[in-house]
Amino acid sequence: MSYIETVNPEEADGIVKKEYEKGVRRSGRVFNILKIMSQSPQALQASMRMYLAIMFGESDLSRAQREMLATVVSWTNDCFY
Repeated sequence: MSYIETVNPEEADGIVKKEYEKGVRRSGRVFNILKIMSQSPQALQASMRMYLAIMFGESDLSRAQREMLATVVSWTNDCFY
């Protein structure tokens, strides 16, 4: 198994700290997907903006439909997020 160095929530600052705090507000904790991107704060920030636009932005799909699509794609990719 590979190892990726991450920034722990207690040690985060700047953009990473802000994104971690938003993650905690959204879901109660900092998920590993955020931690993995912590070495590149700009990528983390851009990724979260894209996620929020896809899941909460204006769309012909309902929020439930978007969640269903995300679940099916994750399941198909053997991902349990």
